[in-house]
Amino acid sequence: MRRNYHTIDKQGKVGERRLAEFLVRNGQALLPMLELIEQSRMAIDELIDVVGRASLEAVLQLSAVQVAGPPQQGKAREPDVVWHGRQPGRVCLKERQLRVNRPRLRRKGRGAGKEVPIPVYQALQQDTATGERMLEILLQGVSTRRYRRVIPEMADTVGVSRSAVSREAIEASEAALKRLLERRFDQVELLIIYIDGMRFGDQCVLAAVGVDVEGRKHVLALREGATENAEAAKDLLQHLVAQGVDPSRKRLFVIDGSKALRTAIHAVFGAETPVQRCRNHKLRNVLGRLPREPQAQTASLMRAAWKLNPKEGMAKFRQIAAWLEHDYPEAAAALLEGLEECFTLNRLDVPRSLHRCLATSNLVDNPHSGVRSRTRRVCRWRPGMPARWSAAAFLEMEKSFRKIMGYRDLWALKAILNGSQPATREAVA
Repeated sequence: MRRNYHTIDKQGKVGERRLAEFLVRNGQALLPMLELIEQSRMAIDELIDVVGRASLEAVLQLSAVQVAGPPQQGKAREPDVVWHGRQPGRVCLKERQLRVNRPRLRRKGRGAGKEVPIPVYQALQQDTATGERMLEILLQGVSTRRYRRVIPEMADTVGVSRSAVSREAIEASEAALKRLLERRFDQVELLIIYIDGMRFGDQCVLAAVGVDVEGRKHVLALREGATENAEAAKDLLQHLVAQGVDPSRKRLFVIDGSKALRTAIHAVFGAETPVQRCRNHKLRNVLGRLPREPQAQTASLMRAAWKLNPKEGMAKFRQIAAWLEHDYPEAAAALLEGLEECFTLNRLDVPRSLHRCLATSNLVDNPHSGVRSRTRRVCRWRPGMPARWSAAAFLEMEKSFRKIMGYRDLWALKAILNGSQPATREAVA
């Protein structure tokens, strides 16, 4: 069979006589492959790599034989079905399309609508995975112009032009966003919800990621808006409620410090909902308003204050602000803004093992960094694009999500949020 493959491959196209001889010698060996393609859409790329395009055309011929019987050899299985020559066609592979020379069958008689489908050829037209595969490759940083270079080289590969790749990627990313927005959370016990925004040109995408009682992460929703404003944030939170997140249950929110987000949380989940401001954002906001010389000392004092109990820690913050007030009033104001919510974890007496994960919004920032790396080649953001690309990138990164650090102590956070003080680990032991 291997000798036949090389002979056919060098000649490029298979004549009718040689194709018939090929089927006589190898038809029985191809029958299991025929069933796999029709019934379960086997990995056709693997088939091409092994036996070449000529064998695929032989499989199409064999499928036609099963419908109409051998061409011009006795009576056909279907008396009214006749062979009607061959014509160029295309079959869908994992990330491209391939030109083939396919047989045609027709029913006897004149008029339209006489074409008889060939089962294998029909099965190979189902390209639902093509767009998803294209989008996956584009999310790795490959531009639509260079897409052809990363797929397996084949002379008769078609359907990979820049416009074709763009169309497939748009359809796949729209499907990803639809899947994300249709997720339900009625059966998910969320303890923590992280919310952060990311800018794409003039657009902003708010992302919400939740953590359940066992420490597993869930991409909850996205919302696109012109800015990170209260209305966009409120729409995002109302969508979570509509998808099964119970607003009457108390849970911890971790946000980047945006006043718009805090306002939206008050409106949808109530003013008593605990909110932790991201400490990394706080550090950047303060240090960004200082010259280089006092930055290191200020950062060390702030980190030390976060290790104290809430009363002492906030007192230390006020002392630092007083020290900065004379020369750097903007930095002092940024330090005191949202002061109490910078110490929510201290006030709730959340176990220290959870502070590293709950004190910052890194859990959303890290996927955002992945989104940036995957969309760095996008030059022009049109309305709708940021949400679609973000949804696709978040869902791709969700595949590698792990449980949060300190997840074994989430039972303590659950007890705190429910209003009871958990026993210490020594008492439990």
